[in-house]
Amino acid sequence: MKTKATFAELIKGDKPVLVDFFATWCGPCKSQAPILESLKSTMQNEVTILKIDVDKNPKAAAAYQVQGVPTLILFKKGQIKWRQSGVASSAQLQQVIKNAQ
Repeated sequence: MKTKATFAELIKGDKPVLVDFFATWCGPCKSQAPILESLKSTMQNEVTILKIDVDKNPKAAAAYQVQGVPTLILFKKGQIKWRQSGVASSAQLQQVIKNAQ
C-alpha cells in the first residue's frame, strides 16, 4: 500500500507542484478555487495542485513568508519557480506551469 507523500517529498519531484495558500474566510480564495479545479481538469497529470489552509498550517505559511491569501507558489525539484499573491487566471497559471517544465 502506497503511503501519502509528505509536502517536502512532493515539492522535490520532477512534476510541478502548485500550492494554494488560502483561508476559509477569504473572499478572493473562494474565487480562486474554481479556477484551480478548471486547471486541474485541463492539465491533469502535468501538475499537482495542493491547497494549504494557513489557519490550520501556520508553520507552512510562515516557512514561505505567506503574508496574504490567496498566495500561489509553484515548486519544481524543491525550488520556487513562481509565486503570486492574489487571484490568478487559469490561462496565466497554465503558462507559468508550462514555463516551469
